[in-house]
Amino acid sequence: MVDLFLDRVLVENNWDQDELNTEREIIGILENRIVMLFFASAECGRCQEFLPLLNDFFKRLKDPAYIEYPKLLALVYVSLDQSEAQQERFLRDLHKKVLFLTFDDPYKKELQVRFKVKEVPTVVVLRPDGSVLSPNAVKDICHLGCDCFRDWQESAELIERSFMLNEEFDNLNMRSATDPVRRLKYRTEDDKRKQRWWNLWGKDKEKCEEEEQLKDATLDRKRKEGDTGTWRRR
Repeated sequence: MVDLFLDRVLVENNWDQDELNTEREIIGILENRIVMLFFASAECGRCQEFLPLLNDFFKRLKDPAYIEYPKLLALVYVSLDQSEAQQERFLRDLHKKVLFLTFDDPYKKELQVRFKVKEVPTVVVLRPDGSVLSPNAVKDICHLGCDCFRDWQESAELIERSFMLNEEFDNLNMRSATDPVRRLKYRTEDDKRKQRWWNLWGKDKEKCEEEEQLKDATLDRKRKEGDTGTWRRR
């Protein structure tokens, strides 16, 4: 997915419209994310109707006001507007965390051809490896809302940093964000040693209990036989 926009300029839809044009910046904002390519035009009535739904969908998955851990999701607006003024007008209504290509970037047409976009609005959903998850997710977003992201996530086998056990946050030596997942799937050597110790401890405990029971049984038998042991003579 990152390769799709390397050597390109992506612009953040914030007040300053910051440009992301270095490899490090592009990787930082797109790596290990599901990417939505939103093809639309300000002059399209259906695009205008879909825009509030898309904004609500995106903010509920990204804004801390709605979700504790923002999802690994990026939205790139690919403008098919006829003028830069139209594009700017459409961008004013888009979420501020949306990315977009500049109006004069010919790469927009390349993307339109590459993903066979024939109508607007179209939302092409891509896995982190760049393969297509959905050629047009507009209907899914309208009918399923945020639930469709869970389906994308499972299909893309995307592991989130928020998928962590609470106690793992205290482990500062954790190798990576996915380490807790690996810990659940693959037991570490320390865990194995601890398990063996507990097993041995359990066996020793059982052995001691059996010995105590045997001693008690022996004493009971001796008492029944009248053998009270040897007493010290006065």
